[in-house]
Amino acid sequence: MSEPRYVLQLPVREPGRLPEFVERCLATKASLIAVVGEGCADMEDEIDRLILGDASDESRFVTTTSHPGETLEEVLEFARLWADGEAQVVVVRL
Repeated sequence: MSEPRYVLQLPVREPGRLPEFVERCLATKASLIAVVGEGCADMEDEIDRLILGDASDESRFVTTTSHPGETLEEVLEFARLWADGEAQVVVVRL
């Protein structure tokens, strides 16, 4: 089974759930977290901080991308084409 890919659609209405979401991505060995919506670049930076933590655990890795000015449909297509094109793409709204 291929690694899942997640598309986080902004705005985040429950910011307290973001750390839990990132940990779920790490636990499922996600290959991608793509962020779409207003402020997506800042949210990508926040997700990167949560992934890296104190940078002592090199196994904590997920590729993140932000997609300013793109539609959800465009980002879904990007996520589907990511790597092998076989993995599940999950849209997440927090």
